[in-house]
Amino acid sequence: MLEALKQEVFEANLKLVEYGLVILTWGNVSAVTPDRRLVVIKPSGVPYESMRPEQMVVSDLEGRVVEGELRPSSDLLTHLELYRSFPSVNAIVHTHSRHATALAQAEQELPCYGTTHADTFYGGVPCTRHLTAQEVEEDYERSTGLVIAETFQGRDPAAVPGVLVCKHGPFAWGATCQKAVENALILEETAHIALLTKIFNPSAPPAPQYLLDKHYFRKHGAGAYYGQA
Repeated sequence: MLEALKQEVFEANLKLVEYGLVILTWGNVSAVTPDRRLVVIKPSGVPYESMRPEQMVVSDLEGRVVEGELRPSSDLLTHLELYRSFPSVNAIVHTHSRHATALAQAEQELPCYGTTHADTFYGGVPCTRHLTAQEVEEDYERSTGLVIAETFQGRDPAAVPGVLVCKHGPFAWGATCQKAVENALILEETAHIALLTKIFNPSAPPAPQYLLDKHYFRKHGAGAYYGQA
């Protein structure tokens, strides 16, 4: 069942290790089927070096396991809320990558300081509010997805394909597993660059809107001209 999607999700999870975005078992990738009825996700707590494609877990959009002998990632309910809230998102990545997680712990958004950021994220990457004690106690993982969706009210998740969950870490997403992993990698790299920017110049302002517009829209949208036709 969904063997091709399982392989894609498996390979995307391994990319997190290759790119240095996770250590131990800290992270996960999922993908939703084209009809948005089923989700394939990494199993919980399984080391990347011993993981196999057939161990990927299939669930429905209510979190019921449809196929798989292992428990799904503990973040499954967060992923499901994002699929329900963001119809354009087909794959989701969660990591605890160092610099993006540090920003989340500092309760700060990631400003757009320059063109490296603007090529992927159309403006700052937001940080969510704190979850309440009740939200954590009653339905932690689902509440994490809901607070991300709340943060994106009035924002386009396709234009800003990532978020920092306060005191937790980054989530990123995309139209494919490959794109979601790429966005997670760029989120970590731009968080690192932002830290260095503030070290060199603590009062450095964000990039001007006209520069953000130029760099974002030359890669995205109807007028994009970056890369090959």
